[in-house]
Amino acid sequence: METVLYGDDKKVVIGGGPAVVIGEKINPTGRKKLAAALQERNYDYVTELATTQVAWGADVLDVNVGVPGLDDVALLPEVVKLIASVVKVPICIDTPNHDALAAALPVAPGKPLVNSVNGEEKSLQRVLPLVKDRGAAVIGLTMDDSGIPATAEARLAVAARIIERATTLGIPIADIVIDPLVLTVGADSNAAAVTLRTIQLVRQEFGVNINLGASNVSFGLPDRQTINQAFLALAIGQGATCMITDPIKLTAIIRAADLLLGRDRYAKRWVSFFRQHPPEIR
Repeated sequence: METVLYGDDKKVVIGGGPAVVIGEKINPTGRKKLAAALQERNYDYVTELATTQVAWGADVLDVNVGVPGLDDVALLPEVVKLIASVVKVPICIDTPNHDALAAALPVAPGKPLVNSVNGEEKSLQRVLPLVKDRGAAVIGLTMDDSGIPATAEARLAVAARIIERATTLGIPIADIVIDPLVLTVGADSNAAAVTLRTIQLVRQEFGVNINLGASNVSFGLPDRQTINQAFLALAIGQGATCMITDPIKLTAIIRAADLLLGRDRYAKRWVSFFRQHPPEIR
C-alpha cells in the first residue's frame, strides 16, 4: 500500500520502496535554541533547520511550534508557509491544537501529512474531519482514552478503531499511517519488543504504512545513538515504512537497512548518500 504526499513540487511515496525520513528537528520540545528563535520570530534559524535536514536526506519535514505562551494558531501557519518557501518537500503538520491544525492545513502546499490523531474519542471527532476536508494523510497513534496499551494486541485494536472511523468518514485507507508508539526500554525492557510486534500485527491485518518516533526508545540511557540505530534497523525489517527522526544522525542507518533489504538497486542511494555525507562529517 502506498501513501502519497506532495510538497510544492515534490512527490513522496511512503510504502513499496525505501523508508521515508521525516525530519524531526523543527520541534521546540527539548530544543531551547529553537524555542527561543520562535519566541523572537528568528526565522533564519527555522529555515536553516529546514534546509539542513533536507540536505541530509529528509523526505518530509515535521513542523511543530508548541512553545508555552505563544499563539500557535497564528504561528503555525506562518511557519508552515515559511518552510514551504525554502524547501519543496511535503510538510507534516504536528500539533495537538485543533484550531492551529485548522489554520495551518489550508496554507500547506500539495498534500500534507497530519501528526496526529489517536483513538481518544475527542481526537477522532475533531481531527478526522479536518483531514478529510483537506484531503491530507494522517498518522494514527495507537493510544486511546485509557492511555497507551501495554500489549501489541491492544494497540492493534486501537489501530483498527482509528482505521474504521477514518474510512467510514471517507478517508482512504492508504492515507492512514499507523504509529505503534515507541517507549523507552530504560523503563520497560519489553517496550521495543511490543512496538515491533505491533508493527507486525498491523501490517498483517491492514497492510497500512507504519510510522515511528524512533528516538524515544533510548530515552534516559547512555549511548542513545547506538540504541536508536539498532532499533531502526529492526523496525524497518519488521515493516516500518517511515520514521520521524534526526536525519543528520540516522539517515545513514536507514539507507543501509534499505540496501540490505533489497530496496536500493545497485546500491545507488547508498553510494550517493555516502559521497555527499562521508563518515568524517557525520
